[in-house]
Amino acid sequence: MSSLTLVRRSPELLVGASTSDDAAVYRLNDQQALILTTDFFMPIVDDPRDFGRVAAANAISDVYAMGGRPLLALSVLGMPVDKLPSGVIRDIIAGGADICRQAGIPLAGGHSIDSPEPIFGLVVAGVAHPDHIRANSTARAGDVLLLTKPLGVGAMTTAIKKGLLDEAGYKQVIGTMTQLNTVGQRVSRDPRVHAMTDVTGFGLLGHLLEVCRGSGLVGRVTTGGVPVMDPARELARRGVFPGAVKRNWDSYGASVRVEQGVEPWFRDLLVDPQTSGGLLLAVEPGAVPELLAEARDAGFAHASVVGRLEALSADGAAGTVVVEA
Repeated sequence: MSSLTLVRRSPELLVGASTSDDAAVYRLNDQQALILTTDFFMPIVDDPRDFGRVAAANAISDVYAMGGRPLLALSVLGMPVDKLPSGVIRDIIAGGADICRQAGIPLAGGHSIDSPEPIFGLVVAGVAHPDHIRANSTARAGDVLLLTKPLGVGAMTTAIKKGLLDEAGYKQVIGTMTQLNTVGQRVSRDPRVHAMTDVTGFGLLGHLLEVCRGSGLVGRVTTGGVPVMDPARELARRGVFPGAVKRNWDSYGASVRVEQGVEPWFRDLLVDPQTSGGLLLAVEPGAVPELLAEARDAGFAHASVVGRLEALSADGAAGTVVVEA
């Protein structure tokens, strides 16, 4: 969207298509800003209710990633109605409604079409104080990078399709994807949190690159601190990844320098596409212990320090990431 020529930007549009942020933000008045986002995709799991839950959590996450409180949602549904039983469609919508209730918002309506492939997601509206909006382009040199959820969703959902993931692994990945990123709303009130985004289809490195490009910084990721779900480690060692891993490397790999000592399988986990992934926060170093404790108290047991942001060196280029062991 950022490459398209759109209508002239309104001065009240605080966040729009010119950046790679998670949602649009429009100032309503000095005390309130409207957050608006949409996200939908084809099924990544076979269970229709779980698919609905995952898709809804993924869409609502964008509001939390901007520092907002969700208000309501509308469903976006496309189904091959002549091929799928009506009960399947009801279960998908019911799963989405489950997550909306968990977020404390109504699923207030929506729109459906007859489509060759099933798709489901939400349009979500939220609200925040304008001073509490956290974009992905406002990080500062010296900031520490925190990640709230473990990586490995892409590898594990690929394993589901290939029959390689056991029931315990299935429950773990569904639990991770359906955990709402509510901590984003809480930490956005802290001025020591400078930037925030959620980690989704571009993987950790791809979304970190967006932060670096928008903020004019260089990112450094230390693999020893990156949380990964245990089944995903074994799957990664076996090369079980979705095709998007290669596409991500092809898309932005030239902006990443991987230092010696980083295992190839772990390197690929860093670009593994996440669905309803965790929040990536850029925070002042002195705030790290308190913010980690707050995230863990909110149920994000894997919240970890994964790297830092640095100013450009004399020969450096903004929007690059270094991966070190």
